[in-house]
Amino acid sequence: MRIAIYGREFNNTVLPYVQEVFDALAFYKIETLIYKKYNDFIQDKVKLSQDIKTFANNTELVGQTDVLVSLGGDGTLLDTVALVCDSGIPVIGINFGRLGFLASINKDEIKNAIQALLNKQYTLDKRSLLSLRSKDPLFGEENFALNDVTIHRRDISAMMIIHAFINDEFINSYWADGLLIATPTGSTAYSLSCGGPIILPTAQNFVITPIAPHNLNVRPLIVPDDAILTFKVEARSAKFLVSCDSRTATVDRSVKIKLKKADFNLNLIRLNDETYLTTLRNKLLWGIDTRNY
Repeated sequence: MRIAIYGREFNNTVLPYVQEVFDALAFYKIETLIYKKYNDFIQDKVKLSQDIKTFANNTELVGQTDVLVSLGGDGTLLDTVALVCDSGIPVIGINFGRLGFLASINKDEIKNAIQALLNKQYTLDKRSLLSLRSKDPLFGEENFALNDVTIHRRDISAMMIIHAFINDEFINSYWADGLLIATPTGSTAYSLSCGGPIILPTAQNFVITPIAPHNLNVRPLIVPDDAILTFKVEARSAKFLVSCDSRTATVDRSVKIKLKKADFNLNLIRLNDETYLTTLRNKLLWGIDTRNY
């Protein structure tokens, strides 16, 4: 089996767990590739075997690994989407961050998780993505999002008016700080903190969630994921921000944003001893209020 490792720079508190990952890979004699920038960062911090190879981009990764493991939080795992693209390479995250809906493996379960990967004791969750189109390509070939696409005011100027359409039919003009369009995966991220609903990964929907809307009768809207969504911005400021997950671009207010479901899914690994609902209960602390018993 071949496993690729992706990560970001980290502080020394995480170091023992990073070392444990590579110790486990060496123990099970798993062929390993490391993201080049991450490899450069850990060279003097982590003891590695001599035969580890590196990769720098999607081209150098595809065909060279069976699984991509993300070391960090959910934000780190989101970075891996641009690396695997439409290759179908399965992705799993070991959580060194905080909440960790996507990076679901606890840092105290590293060796058992590596063993489970080796024994193929897992299933694949096919997670849908959003694809963004505009007159000018805002994010090049990385114009997709696993969590959400966000339209947001650029500065402390007045609120925006965002005119929204579904299949060219007018929905609403949102007077707000911004608007976010989330996938089921992203429904537990920014959208949730803005009052959006939680959507199960198997649901074929997206959710449009306003950010701090001025009109109190404006609420999140669930739409089918086969729809084409279009957004036009009206604002005092000449520019606004558009984000695809962790990538952000400054956009002229004349630019029209069009969103649809991407033509490919992300294969997110789920170990056999966990389910989505188990993760949801654990992360949101559901069911631990003793007054319910």
